[in-house]
Amino acid sequence: MTTIDPTARIEDGAVIGEGTSVGPYCIIGPNVVIGANCKLVAHVHITAQTKIGDGCTIFPFVSLGTPPQSLSYRGELTRLEIGAGCTLRESVTMNAGTVAGGGVTRVGERGYFMNCSHVGHDCQVGNDVIFATSATLGGHCEIGDFVFIGGLSAVHQFTRIGPQVMVGGVCGVRGDVIPFGLVNGQYASLEGLNVIGMKRRKFTKERLAKVRSFYKKLFHGPGIFAERLTSVQPLAAEDPAIAEILAFIGDGKHRALCLPADDGNKH
Repeated sequence: MTTIDPTARIEDGAVIGEGTSVGPYCIIGPNVVIGANCKLVAHVHITAQTKIGDGCTIFPFVSLGTPPQSLSYRGELTRLEIGAGCTLRESVTMNAGTVAGGGVTRVGERGYFMNCSHVGHDCQVGNDVIFATSATLGGHCEIGDFVFIGGLSAVHQFTRIGPQVMVGGVCGVRGDVIPFGLVNGQYASLEGLNVIGMKRRKFTKERLAKVRSFYKKLFHGPGIFAERLTSVQPLAAEDPAIAEILAFIGDGKHRALCLPADDGNKH
């Protein structure tokens, strides 16, 4: 049964799913759609064309669908979409998209967003991500599935982070991070592969050995990075993870790539 606290303010046109509970002092705008069996604990603010999937839990002082923090924004009604099964802890913020960026910010399913984390306008966030306290995305970021972003870390606008990446705490991420990468440092550098995450995704010892060997050749082999990248292209046939990393780099074209600190300017 749907329950709505008498102090909540729900504008005409909003859709509240079956079994959802809306707690004290929540404010829900007229273009909002909330799925079934969600729980809005208290003091939740949702506006714009925000759509929330089934089974989400949203804690106090979360603000969703608020205007994009972009100087190009002119008051257009844009969207925020959040997948099923997400948990948004206290004071999480997620902005709606901009017209120039496609008009929609998307967040996948089963994400866990700790307190004060932020998803900027036009971001595309995958499934099963974890954002630790105050993890922040600038606008237009692309975040893959199973990504972990450490506390107080910030990802620069337009940056891509591949699937199954782990970003350490207090990092500034300014370049694209390859799938399965592990990055750390004040200005994030690539420290290796997210082996723990790969094992959780059922990588065998044999697969891990292949991907590690490829990683060493690409990022720590002789010569400049561009030469090494060309030389390892045939290895894409050895493992799907290697193919995924190479495709990710190729799709980035001339974008900045997060590299190991000891790679210096050899790229």
